Amino acid sequence: MKRITALAALLASGLVLNAAAQTPAAPSTSSAAIPAKVAVIAFQVAVAQTNEGQRDYADITKKFEPKQTQLKQQNDAIDALKKELQTQGDKLSPAEQAAKTKDIDDKTKQLQRNFEDTRNDYQQAVGDMYNQLAGKVFEVVQSYAKENGYTLVLDGSQQQSPILWAAEATDITKPIIAAYNAKSGVPAPPAGAQSGLPAAPRPATRTPGSAAPKN
Repeated sequence: MKRITALAALLASGLVLNAAAQTPAAPSTSSAAIPAKVAVIAFQVAVAQTNEGQRDYADITKKFEPKQTQLKQQNDAIDALKKELQTQGDKLSPAEQAAKTKDIDDKTKQLQRNFEDTRNDYQQAVGDMYNQLAGKVFEVVQSYAKENGYTLVLDGSQQQSPILWAAEATDITKPIIAAYNAKSGVPAPPAGAQSGLPAAPRPATRTPGSAAPKN
């Protein structure tokens, strides 16, 4: 469930849903009024919680594990340099303190660039996966709505959703997930938390009294 929550949070922060951008067909004119039957769905959550979505997200996370390990090693090395500077700071000359501090700053800036590049690549991979899967889930939503006589399906997962309240019986999120899993034939992934990217590196902390490095 942790990987589902992480994916849903990451997607809600900035990804564009291609399927939702499709323009619905204009309703055909008819003299007879069509009875309204409305459903709501947390579409982004539905996509993320499909067996295929969980599997593909786990594959992407595993692909980035080597890079994550490398970033952690770089961060640990910088922390070791910081501790060394703090311990030996009073024994070093101002020039030596400045040189070591600059070395830490340079390594921290490089780590920051590596982290941002990795994060961007990771988000791009997750976004591409999500948009491709969303198109297929959207087709299931259309079929399910037609088969069950729904005249309107509203997405409650959008930040600007107009839905203020809806009866639980109108929520078709779980049925859509079940319908897509049955159609795709992808089995449920094994349980197990997936690790994400490490936190962004922090700038170097200078020893009190040490000289600031010159760029």
